[in-house]
Amino acid sequence: MRKVLYNSRSTEYKKPFGAVSTTQEIEITFPVHVSICATWVKLVLRRDSDGHIVYFPLTFKYQEGSYNVYTTKFTIGIDGVHYYRFEIQTEDGILFVGRNKNTGKAVIGDWLPEWQLTVFKSQFITPDWLKGGLIYHIFPDRFARIEDGSRPRHGIFNNWNQQPSIGDERGYMADDFFGGNLKGVISKLDYLENIGVTCIYFSPIFESFSNHRYDTGDYLKIDELFGTEEELKELIHKAKARGISIILDGVFNHTGSDSIYFNKLGKYDSIGAYQSKESPYYDWFTFTNWPDEYLCWWGVTVVPTVARSAKGYHELITGKNGVIEKWTQMGIRGWRLDVVDELSSSFVEKIRKSCKDISQDTVIIGEVWEDASTKESYGEKRRYFMGDQLDGVMNYPFKDAIIKLMKDCDVKSFINSIYEIYENYPKCAIDSCMTLLGTHDTVRILTALADIEVPQTKHERSLYKLPVDAYNIAKKRLYVASVLQYILPGVPTLYYGDEIGMQGFEDPLNRETFPISGWDEDILNHYIKLGTFRKKYRDELINAPLEIKEKEGLLVLTRGKVVVFVNVTNMDCALRGNYKNELTEKFVNILPPMSSLISVAN
Repeated sequence: MRKVLYNSRSTEYKKPFGAVSTTQEIEITFPVHVSICATWVKLVLRRDSDGHIVYFPLTFKYQEGSYNVYTTKFTIGIDGVHYYRFEIQTEDGILFVGRNKNTGKAVIGDWLPEWQLTVFKSQFITPDWLKGGLIYHIFPDRFARIEDGSRPRHGIFNNWNQQPSIGDERGYMADDFFGGNLKGVISKLDYLENIGVTCIYFSPIFESFSNHRYDTGDYLKIDELFGTEEELKELIHKAKARGISIILDGVFNHTGSDSIYFNKLGKYDSIGAYQSKESPYYDWFTFTNWPDEYLCWWGVTVVPTVARSAKGYHELITGKNGVIEKWTQMGIRGWRLDVVDELSSSFVEKIRKSCKDISQDTVIIGEVWEDASTKESYGEKRRYFMGDQLDGVMNYPFKDAIIKLMKDCDVKSFINSIYEIYENYPKCAIDSCMTLLGTHDTVRILTALADIEVPQTKHERSLYKLPVDAYNIAKKRLYVASVLQYILPGVPTLYYGDEIGMQGFEDPLNRETFPISGWDEDILNHYIKLGTFRKKYRDELINAPLEIKEKEGLLVLTRGKVVVFVNVTNMDCALRGNYKNELTEKFVNILPPMSSLISVAN
């Protein structure tokens, strides 16, 4: 018998669920078994930033069965991450109550984990237009091309159906181009609308040396191989007519060595930091032995790191007539901040202010691979969700939890992983997070879901395609994984080509061109149906809280009227009644192995 009943994941014990604002009242209900003979109970709240502790006494309210029920109500007026536990005074001393790390339930014992309580500023809001939609992530050089005679300034120009380069004796130079362009994207707008896309997120589009364009040469110019400003305006206009907005990639931690600002190769008509200590850009970078030894991102010399205190650079990005202002005023509706944890907090706050001064509807999403609510980097406890920095992040923990569930079939672990994030993020933030299964930085989801022996060499991996049996298993898992992706909180984000069954290992093998033919029509039709369903029940999937539980061998997710059953076992699971599958419109009372069902209550 449990001596203490408390579960932070249930509003029976804590209201409201999860993170709270600085003005929200928190109500705690804490049942204690009568056999404990408690004389008093208190909640101990610890502020993470400085360790300050506050005690909140709980008051006995009533007895229910064998439990004495204690309650308290309080607010926390200071934003930040807090932690709490309980203490119970008995005749024999104090009992310490902490959290079971796998369930959120109370356990009596010493040195137990505490419960996290994220407290954000009451004025923190995020743009509504993104919520409930579908983001489509495009790697610009590889999605679609309309021939216009443009060719790269250097490197190799490939035919569309060629294999991307994996490098040679020089290493990987990222100088093979396929010429994906804005005209090509415009030609695909009907296709994107058909699968339910409401937002396009572009990997970088600014002038750069490489095909991936994370080595920016000029933030104020579109790469000429990708198109012109007029074509971008045309895309914005035509996409908007279809209910599709545009988000750009803001690579603000580093520039290219081949850039106006650094100009290592001398290709720009400017005095770069590499060329002279008198350069107006010299103090943007950190030289250990000028000019050839300097700080750069992960030691990659073609992307010199911008000094975190470079005021001139900050002005270029966030100031009058700067990068944020130019492209946002043109009609861009948001920015994804590359390696945001390497930017200073003050810079991120400047970026947010610059965006929101132009339009409160501008969304700011950060690249964070861990729990963003407790992220630490460069000695800073990050305050992404307090209201001064980000609207959302790329939700890699959800991705990892989904893939692990598909491969390991551990339902309890999945539930805990989802709740860890769902509890810690403010609702307005998690509704603005990218719920993804793959990106330009990860193995293609279909490949990731396959049970295969990964080829040892990159050359072998570049030629590898899944055998039929492995493909079919991965495809079944993808159907289930994508249902979870579309139902969980956040904005599902499709990496281009995942919806037609593209394969590939690590980059650049996950960056092949979008095929002209040879699509898996079954997978595409599945995603079209998911997009239609999500659009139909958009409000439900934004407003209804998430409940997840394991029931009779099934994983069950509930969002208001929407109920999802998932069977990751190797046997049929009977349902209690007939349920209409919203994707197939067939009634089901048995769920086969590795399958899911979306049902809507009347």
